[in-house]
Amino acid sequence: MELVSTSKSHGGVQGVYRHASDVTGTEMTFSAFVPQHEPGERLPVLWYLSGLTCTSANVTEKGEFRAACAKHRIVLIAPDTSPRGDDVPDDEAYDFGQGAGFYVDATREPWARNYRMRSYIERELPGVAAMGLPVDMTAQGITGHSMGGHGALTIALRNPDRFRSVSAFSPIVSPMNCPWGEKALTGYLGPDRADWRQYDACALIDDGARVKELLVDQGDADGFLKEQLKPELLEAACARAGIPLTLRMQPGYDHSYYFISTFMADHIAWHAERLRG
Repeated sequence: MELVSTSKSHGGVQGVYRHASDVTGTEMTFSAFVPQHEPGERLPVLWYLSGLTCTSANVTEKGEFRAACAKHRIVLIAPDTSPRGDDVPDDEAYDFGQGAGFYVDATREPWARNYRMRSYIERELPGVAAMGLPVDMTAQGITGHSMGGHGALTIALRNPDRFRSVSAFSPIVSPMNCPWGEKALTGYLGPDRADWRQYDACALIDDGARVKELLVDQGDADGFLKEQLKPELLEAACARAGIPLTLRMQPGYDHSYYFISTFMADHIAWHAERLRG
C-alpha cells in the first residue's frame, strides 16, 4: 500500500493510497480518513461507494464526513468506482466503462479481465486495508450514493454476516428495471437476466437475502428519481420480506453532493450506533 498524500483534518488524518490489485490487474486508488486514536487501537470502518463518473476524490473533497467520523471515531474508506488505465477497456458513454464499474464481476469480454469490482470490494480491498490501517474488521458498515448505493445494498445483502449496518443515498435499487442498470448488466454480464439477480437489491431480497435494517435518503427533486432510482421498488421488496426500511424522502434535494453532504452526518451517527452496539 503506497501513500500518495496525507492531510491533517479534525484531529485525524485524511490519506490517499494506491496499491497494485491482483483482482483488477491495475493500480487502484482509495482514500481513508482515520480519526485520532491511541497506538494499537483499532476503529470501526465505514465503506463509502461512489456513483457514476466519480473517483474516490468526489466524496473525499465534497462529502463533509470528517467532523462526524472524528466525533464517532469511525474510519471512512472510499474506493474508486472502476479500474483505470490506458490498457483498461473503456466506453465513450459516461454510464459504462471507466468510472462505471457497477460493482459487478464482469463475465463478457473485453471487460472480464479488469472489471471485477465485486471481488475487489468484497475480498481484496478489505485485506489491504486491514494490513495498512487501524481498522476493526469485526465492526464494518457500508454506504454509498447512486451506483454506489446499489453497490452498498447488494454487497451487504450478499454478505450479511460481515456488515453490522448498511445505508444509501439515492441508490439504484433495481438495476434490472432501469436504463442505467440494463445497459451495464447487459454489457458486463450478457443478456441472460437470471445472471443479473445477484446484482439487484430487490431481486436479492425476493430471493431470500436479508439484512437487519436499512436507511435510505432520497431527494424528491432528484432528476433521476422516476426513471432510474425508483425507491418504491425497494420499499415494496422490504415490505414483502419484513426488512425494516427507513426511507426518507427529502423535500427539494437533488442528486448532488449538496444533498449527500447535508445528511452525511446523520448516516455516520446511525452507523456508529450500530457499529459500537
